[in-house]
Amino acid sequence: MFHKIVFAAEIHADLETSPKHLLGKVRLRPGASMKAQIKPYVVNGNVGPIEVADLFFEDGSAIRRIPFKCFYFAD
Repeated sequence: MFHKIVFAAEIHADLETSPKHLLGKVRLRPGASMKAQIKPYVVNGNVGPIEVADLFFEDGSAIRRIPFKCFYFAD
């Protein structure tokens, strides 16, 4: 299921488009909205656990390990 999300902070991430292609760079500005499938999980940070998600976009690209504090659900 795709959810409309809005980025609350500026994100600089590696954009995966295909296993055969090199990673691209993407910069998402605060207020940018996109539809994405979200795969949430928890990773260990410097001060304890952090909730993150892999975001899979409608065009088949993905960015990984984006902290939940950096985006919110618009729908």
